[in-house]
Amino acid sequence: MAFIENMGIFAVTPGLVVMWLIGLALIYLAVTKQYEPLLLLPIGFGILLANLPLTGLMETGEGLLWRFYHHGIEWRILPPLIFLGLGALTDFGPLLSQPRLIFLGAGAQVGVYLTFFLGVGMGFSLEDAATISIIGGADGPTTIFLAAQLAPHLLGACAVAAYSYMALVPIIQPPIMRLLTTENERKIRMAKGRKVGSREKLLFPIIAALVIILVVPASAPLVSMFMLGNLFRESGVVDRLTDTAQNSLMNIATIFLGVSVGATMSADTFLRTDVILIFFLGLFAFMVSTASGILFAKLINVFSVNKINPLVGAAGVSAVPMAARVVQKIGAQSDKKNYLLMFAMGPNIAGVIGTVIAAGIFLTILN
Repeated sequence: MAFIENMGIFAVTPGLVVMWLIGLALIYLAVTKQYEPLLLLPIGFGILLANLPLTGLMETGEGLLWRFYHHGIEWRILPPLIFLGLGALTDFGPLLSQPRLIFLGAGAQVGVYLTFFLGVGMGFSLEDAATISIIGGADGPTTIFLAAQLAPHLLGACAVAAYSYMALVPIIQPPIMRLLTTENERKIRMAKGRKVGSREKLLFPIIAALVIILVVPASAPLVSMFMLGNLFRESGVVDRLTDTAQNSLMNIATIFLGVSVGATMSADTFLRTDVILIFFLGLFAFMVSTASGILFAKLINVFSVNKINPLVGAAGVSAVPMAARVVQKIGAQSDKKNYLLMFAMGPNIAGVIGTVIAAGIFLTILN
């Protein structure tokens, strides 16, 4: 009799069923549509696990998933490990060859700051508004890193929104890019940048880490790991560490990060009206960031002899390398011989740094 009374099937509620459907929907999108499958698949399964009754998986101090979340996210370990891998995968050459492209990454952060003030105006707390606004950078690990410290109750919703919009870059960005540029602007062929030497690439992560962390100390966990991973790559003497950071370590961190994020999305924390607003505000932030990057490129062209193709400004969001690929695709539709991908990687990488700095600024002011 006790066994029957403790069966989870008798504790199922409509809210749990709704969360199962959400988890299954994310798994479907990951498997069938291949929308950010490396994250949406474990997140979707984590949602299923967290909403199975009587398992104790998220019981404070005891549950398996709680331990993943507590030690990996609350202790701020997993997002920096992801950044270590990203740094090992990143080539700063396109950015260094044309340093002016870094301003496009900064310009694309307008959506983040504008959405912060909009969120406050809509009644969200400063901490909640900051967490929601960072979705505009389309950077999942940074969103998780900030949410864990400022608004843990919004972590799941904000993370899913960030990764969803990263996956939907090829759908969301093109209409904005076509609306804000003319056919002639999309045909602009950019001048090749200077050749970047190996010594310059080696020194950049060291100098960048020192400068950024001294200016925004709160960004240190992410920036330090990002630049360390890049130092591994550019040094050329630690191939084993570079390979581990790019592959095994990053894959392990991704698994635990995804499951932990999904585990925070219980029915009582996710099925609320403000969650719908979070997705709308996140989409607004992402769209404004895309638009501001394009408009900032057009502003630079007013004062430049060597014109920038405004499409490149759309890559200033942090969705690496998806946003850069979309720029290449839209540019090629106007001029098949116009190769924009490497130019777009410059602001794309700058956007990663810009979003981390924005998160660091919010932490400094609000935490």
